[in-house]
Amino acid sequence: MTTRRRKSLAALQKLIRQLSRAAEELRAQGRHDVAEPLYQRALGLTELFCGREDVASLCNKLAALYEQIGRFDEAERFYLRALPLMEQSLGAEHPEIATLYHNLGGLEHARGRFAAGEPLARRSVEIRQRALGPHHPDVAADVAALAGILDGQGKREEAESLYRRALAIFECNYGSEHYEVAVNLNNLAAIKYAQGHYYEAERLYRRALAIKEKSLTAEHPDVAMTLNNLAALCKAQGRYPEAEALCRRALASF
Repeated sequence: MTTRRRKSLAALQKLIRQLSRAAEELRAQGRHDVAEPLYQRALGLTELFCGREDVASLCNKLAALYEQIGRFDEAERFYLRALPLMEQSLGAEHPEIATLYHNLGGLEHARGRFAAGEPLARRSVEIRQRALGPHHPDVAADVAALAGILDGQGKREEAESLYRRALAIFECNYGSEHYEVAVNLNNLAAIKYAQGHYYEAERLYRRALAIKEKSLTAEHPDVAMTLNNLAALCKAQGRYPEAEALCRRALASF
């Protein structure tokens, strides 16, 4: 390759990185309509001038954007396009393959197709655990995702066991006041509520709420979600004034 051609290729790769970063920032801001064409442009250039792994990475990002805005069929198409490319580049047991199975399982969860998502989520856990060991926080994230899919099918005993496992891993790695701990406490509380174990559910919701208020802000939508869950629990117990106060707090946050 000539020096001139090398410089041209380096400039194109820099442009691709810039486009991808800009798209990521816009997606994080919720500006999906502006992010999509930037991703598409970056993908087109990547297909022409970069390798399979880079193409797969951008397909995964574009799929995540489509999943966020509810264009599930397009999301699935790009996830499934990324998977064989990543397997060819990295091998079938690489953690990035686990990420794609995690995302495919999450997509089925978003569609409400829990049974279809279960084998995908289980595959993610298996690959990641072999690659990183059973106590890695990325494994905990996969375990929690699987728990959500099982809960959606009414398999609450296994879901509870998995949430508790994920919770223990997050606490061990991040400490007891981390946001991921709060998320799993909230999900575990929802299971206990569904089982009619109101005292345990309330204890878990209140702990989740305290952590979220510390790690986020009192006005964050995630805080409002737990406030709303706690309000529903109080209402189920006939504690209407308390439920109303919690609902008003949640409404103010939303």
